[in-house]
Amino acid sequence: MKEKLWTKDFVLLSLANLFQFFGFQMLVPTLPVYVTQHGGNQTDVGLITGIFTIFALLIRPFTGAALDWTGRKRVLVVGLLLNLCAIVSYGIAPSVLSILLTRILHGVGWGISTTAYGTIASDLIPPSRRGEGMGYFGFSSTLAMAVAPLMGIGILNRFGFGLLFPIAAASTLLSLALTQLVRIPALPENGATVGTKPFWAGLFERKALFPSFLVIFVTFTYGGLVSFLPLFGNEIGIANIGWFFTVNALFLLVVRPVAGILFDRKGPFWVLMPGAWFGMAGLLVLSYASTLGGLVLAAMLYGIAFGAIQPTLQAWLIQRVPPQKRGSATATFFSAFDLGIGSGAMLLGPIAGLTSFAVMYRLTALCFVVFLLVYLGYAAAKNLPSRSSKKLRT
Repeated sequence: MKEKLWTKDFVLLSLANLFQFFGFQMLVPTLPVYVTQHGGNQTDVGLITGIFTIFALLIRPFTGAALDWTGRKRVLVVGLLLNLCAIVSYGIAPSVLSILLTRILHGVGWGISTTAYGTIASDLIPPSRRGEGMGYFGFSSTLAMAVAPLMGIGILNRFGFGLLFPIAAASTLLSLALTQLVRIPALPENGATVGTKPFWAGLFERKALFPSFLVIFVTFTYGGLVSFLPLFGNEIGIANIGWFFTVNALFLLVVRPVAGILFDRKGPFWVLMPGAWFGMAGLLVLSYASTLGGLVLAAMLYGIAFGAIQPTLQAWLIQRVPPQKRGSATATFFSAFDLGIGSGAMLLGPIAGLTSFAVMYRLTALCFVVFLLVYLGYAAAKNLPSRSSKKLRT
């Protein structure tokens, strides 16, 4: 009999995650405008964006250890409260420096809350439907990414920051309220590490390292994609570059549950291999795009790739570790996720400056080639036949 996925707790947790991401994504395109209104320049905007990622990255290993050492819900509540305090503080920030300090606080809170949500989701999803469940749980963040930025811009243009920050804060507060209704299953007594091992022993999870290493290649391409796509649009003369993000988000939504079911039934090989080919094709099509049609096709292909690979790697990672180490494993994964995006944004810019954005995207497609070679090399080293879905789960 098929294990039940859509429990009340899973639905509530997904809704809570949706409202957390909604409050955050509303500020992604609008906060740079707020910085410039306070006298900041492009360097300040870049610093405020970068400092957020750095502190989210730094806090994740400690968050993972805390989730396994002290329990899930209290760590999640701390992260959401920090997010709420940061969003409220933006509205009263008197200077660029104060916005920067608030951004550090927000980065810490975001690193804590997103790691906690991912860990709790893995606790609630039945093992036999791990891939499918992680795919559906990812719906919440993807939907927010597709809708919230546009809503944030619309609120800003019509009502200003005086209403934008309160709405973002209210969304985060709703997320906090919904989490209080979620019942989180207790860890097995024969394996729980809550309060029984040194805190620092859970900063990184060894069995999570390989899937986390693989995700770096994927998010490296994503960092370059989102950072430079508007400039690439100007370079090729496509004004409405926002269609890429909309179409990409739609295909992310569509492919996630399909990829999850395929992972549960066949194993990671059958998702990761075609996903990498779709990603490679998407970046190559993008690099040669000169019309809106080419841009939309690239968004479709890349959306399929990212929507298939990211939740599959996360589900595979959770499958490799015992329940009492899911916190540190999830933290390891998201640390690698952030590292890939940040390094892609920083390292691909100079390449584009020396060549062009089109050439940069063609070179970035090689990341998926390396992804495939590393994965197949791992399978060969472990003596795992590429067509053995069951064995490839190890």
